[in-house]
Amino acid sequence: MSIAETYGSELYKALRGRRTVAPLIARDPALTIDDAYAISLDFLSRRLADGERVVGKKIGVTSKAVQDMLGVHQPDFGFLTDWMHVEGDIDIDAKALIAPRAEAEIAFILKDSLNGPGVTAADVIAATESIAPCFEIVDSRITDWTIAIVDTVADNASCGVFILGAARLDPRGLDLPNLHVAVAKNGAPLSEGYGHAVQGNPAEAVAWLANTLGAYGVTLDAGDIILSGSLVPLAAAAKGDCFEMILGDGHRTLGHCVARFV
Repeated sequence: MSIAETYGSELYKALRGRRTVAPLIARDPALTIDDAYAISLDFLSRRLADGERVVGKKIGVTSKAVQDMLGVHQPDFGFLTDWMHVEGDIDIDAKALIAPRAEAEIAFILKDSLNGPGVTAADVIAATESIAPCFEIVDSRITDWTIAIVDTVADNASCGVFILGAARLDPRGLDLPNLHVAVAKNGAPLSEGYGHAVQGNPAEAVAWLANTLGAYGVTLDAGDIILSGSLVPLAAAAKGDCFEMILGDGHRTLGHCVARFV
């Protein structure tokens, strides 16, 4: 088998078996980002063969807070499937989550496709139907979250599941870099952040994703849900935990999202 098939199969079996594997880069130091993306695509192909369907893409490790926590100092990218989209409570066992962590994000819902290179933040806004408050629940099939950039890209950008809040907001009337999010865990304030935490502007992060994936011949498609990266440090989650994020612009509440783990 090729490198992509070998590691793609290993990560797929880890996901379905709810277990972890040793860091790939530690076992194969010659692995590149291109190798990691090929592994990610093989991993995805096995999930699609199970009947999952791609519904969007994600960018991660965009904020300094998350980069410092993980020791990964450049963004990663991956795919979202319908199986990963949770509506209601998050069943940790049913979704085979191993070491989940909650991230408060802004999701973009596209009405038009974006095909890099050359995509700008203005192009992203023009192609966006709406934005929504969102929790991404990241997870890692790499033992103890001991990841380098190659490991997280190969492991579908360490994505577990995601949940969208009900609000659908027109980004054209909003100051995206200064949108504010406040996160509470089990009723107690936990963290807060601003849109500018992700590459200065969430729309810039989505443009980066479009351009990065464009180099591999992958587009952001009409109808896609795009997760633009966490505005706050990620937080460990366990059964019984409840996270709430409130998205606002300093003058009003624009929306909220709840992630309850059962």
